[in-house]
Amino acid sequence: MTSTTPQNAPFGSILTDVMAVATFKDGQWSAPALRAVGPIEIHPAAHVLHYASECFEGFKAYKWADGSVHVFRMARHFERFRNSARSLELPEPAEALLAEMVNTVIDRCRAAVPDAPGALYLRPMLIGTMPNIGAAATPSNEAMLIVLASPVWDYFAGGLKPLRIYVEEQATRCASHLGVVKTGGNYAAALGPTLAARREHKADQVLFAPHGEVQETGAANFLLLRDGHILTRSLDPTFLNGVTRHSVLTMAADMGYRIEERVFSVDEMIEWVATGEAVLSGTAAVLSGVGTLVRHGGTEIKVGGGIIGPNTLKLRSALMAIQQGTAPDRYGWLHKV
Repeated sequence: MTSTTPQNAPFGSILTDVMAVATFKDGQWSAPALRAVGPIEIHPAAHVLHYASECFEGFKAYKWADGSVHVFRMARHFERFRNSARSLELPEPAEALLAEMVNTVIDRCRAAVPDAPGALYLRPMLIGTMPNIGAAATPSNEAMLIVLASPVWDYFAGGLKPLRIYVEEQATRCASHLGVVKTGGNYAAALGPTLAARREHKADQVLFAPHGEVQETGAANFLLLRDGHILTRSLDPTFLNGVTRHSVLTMAADMGYRIEERVFSVDEMIEWVATGEAVLSGTAAVLSGVGTLVRHGGTEIKVGGGIIGPNTLKLRSALMAIQQGTAPDRYGWLHKV
């Protein structure tokens, strides 16, 4: 039996001992403060508990070989976070406030940043706290902003494993106009179908393809790869504009890949994977190779040879080298703390 250590604990289950907190009331934000990580006091009529007024972000800070700490694409994550707040009619925190809170938490928890390939995972979260159970059609005019930090280690500590993905060809992941928002309700909506696919098909994730058009999984973007060519769904409000997705496409274009962003069907995907590769992209695992697709009725399709392909490994290694400081940051993606 494997003993539980920080290095093999589930992703995000270990937190640092401090968090940054700010509140919004009477039209303005309070000065942020560091607190011990622990329960927060919230009114049982708080807007978030009844009407899901909540959004969050997730990104990583990396310790380089010289001991310095660098956050990957912090400004891009702040931009998406603030867009999410606007979409949910929540008080929008300024980028300067977010940066102050994140930088303060990292600085206080600097010793907790793991060596590569680990990282410090940052989780800003914004919740509506106005106490009113009759406010279904009224935005929360009070809010709480919290920044948590979690030391995370190698996501694939046991070795890279090709994923098994169930293709859902009818249901949508979430409300179509909110797919671009990083809110907990979207993940809750995908949880039932994901657990059902796990029970029935031993799937790791569900790839949502409503009306036969490939979109994304419950927690990651989806890309098709082959030598010199990447195909992925063009951005629209129905799914998340992933920062890892954007980073991979930007980097791959400079590596000579032809980038194709457009709507494509399940049938075209099946034809592609006969010889090509499929991957999930996201902050936690960077790129995760898909080995098997499962369609309705249990039909299984091997992706390539059912193993993680060479383009997946090449692109994953190239992005991680930038994050960990072993390759130049040509894009200005890293923020030193």
